[in-house]
Amino acid sequence: MNRIDQSNGLEFGIYTLGDHLPNPHTGEHISAEQRVKEIIEFAKLADQAGLDFFSVGESHQDYFATQAHSVVLAAIAQATKNIKIGSSSTIISTSDPVRVYEDFATVDLISGGRAEIIAGRASRVGLYDLLGYNLRDYEALFEEKFDLLRKINEEEVVNWSGEFRAPLNDARVIPRPKEGKLPIWRAVGGTPASAIKAGYAGVPMFLAHLAGPTAVFKRSIDAYRAALTEGGHDPVDFPIATAGLFFAAETTQEAQRTYYPHVNEGIKLTNGQGFSKRAFAQGEDVRDVLAVGSPQQIIEKILYQHEMYGHQRYIAQLDFGGVPFEQIRKNIELIATEVLPAIRKYTKEGS
Repeated sequence: MNRIDQSNGLEFGIYTLGDHLPNPHTGEHISAEQRVKEIIEFAKLADQAGLDFFSVGESHQDYFATQAHSVVLAAIAQATKNIKIGSSSTIISTSDPVRVYEDFATVDLISGGRAEIIAGRASRVGLYDLLGYNLRDYEALFEEKFDLLRKINEEEVVNWSGEFRAPLNDARVIPRPKEGKLPIWRAVGGTPASAIKAGYAGVPMFLAHLAGPTAVFKRSIDAYRAALTEGGHDPVDFPIATAGLFFAAETTQEAQRTYYPHVNEGIKLTNGQGFSKRAFAQGEDVRDVLAVGSPQQIIEKILYQHEMYGHQRYIAQLDFGGVPFEQIRKNIELIATEVLPAIRKYTKEGS
């Protein structure tokens, strides 16, 4: 199922991991209550600005606030009118696909048919112990549960058996989404191996790329499209989304100076090691996927990526690392007034 109208050009979205980190410039650490409410307000601003997509991730460890991401998405569904909403991602490996489908079908009904699921395996793996799963089953859990989630999407009454969940016998999974089915994406990162599996399965691909040469990530995109064709699918029918770090300011120097401490200190606290300052500075090159700079520089980078990838949706992560809400608001304003009009002008059909 594909809700992207490619004639309108490249879709522009926002994703948040729901991180709950102190501001490295001031040391301020807002409450979890304030952080969750700000994420909902963030989605409202994105909706009012005319952006296409807003998604929320789950991470079950310190310094995060959206472990119950489907609950937050339900609040966003009620608070917004037009923007498509989704997960980024739902860790299907440690979840019950039946319950996930029930939750997101309900979010879809609340939103009037705007919900999507991006299913992933988790880059931070503490949730396996927390939720009672063995990390040695990392790959097998994902593949089995992702397949079941897709089966539920296709069949209202399900008969199924597997290794990691009790069988389903004539099980009716309700409610059904507004249009009967949900868009379900496979989250992909790292090597092309997962992209190839997405291609053979015939599912849309969500590719995470935080930083690095555009050409490196093109390998996964090329491998995905080749696997689609070999699997008997038409690549035209399967959209690709890319997602990465984004921060805009009046000048590139201001954007780098402001955002680097957020990224570096945030990654230190959540992943154990920081972000190379040299690599961050090298991200200024138009051929690097890191979208941190002036609006004009970011426009040139996203258009370059679109030329290389031919993808259908770009998703920006601009709130990572304790970014204060006023700067989030300013970024949405710059996206709405400068970035988005140019992206749509140069990527829509006939441009």
